[in-house]
Amino acid sequence: MSLSDKAPFVMLETSMGKICLELYWDHAPKTCRNFSELARRGYYNGTMFHRIIADFMIQGGDPTGTGRGGASIYGDRFADEISEKLKHTGAGILSMANAGPNTNGSQFFITLAPTQHLDGKHTIFGRVAAGMKVQKSFRRIHISIPISSSGVKGTLGCVLCIQTILHVRHD
Repeated sequence: MSLSDKAPFVMLETSMGKICLELYWDHAPKTCRNFSELARRGYYNGTMFHRIIADFMIQGGDPTGTGRGGASIYGDRFADEISEKLKHTGAGILSMANAGPNTNGSQFFITLAPTQHLDGKHTIFGRVAAGMKVQKSFRRIHISIPISSSGVKGTLGCVLCIQTILHVRHD
């Protein structure tokens, strides 16, 4: 049985390789529908992982590449789908980026390490099912650019462009 027969997934083809994302339709159906429909429409094609913080996360899904853009299929923003059963327990957790409660749009992030402080604040809607080696290689990106007033450093405008979204499937 292939990966596509086991679970709905989205394949991200990046400039560093492919990452297969399993979507958690049972826990976050509205979020999964938003992500997979944006992928199907080609919304993410040519966008960048605009924020990379070593040992924390990589963030993408903003067509402007600034971290301030993007909209959902439901309009500008939509409500969180927080599940107490899902936690940011390690690398490879797929969650929605937001600017506070119920502000989900198109931006998402993939964790590079446990990030329990995000539990209950960000909708978890999937995980890296294949391509962890690619995802872990993002950790080696040189971190040098301040990206917030708090002094957190990360990389903006990184070359990790999402080239293609493939194999969107939901039965």
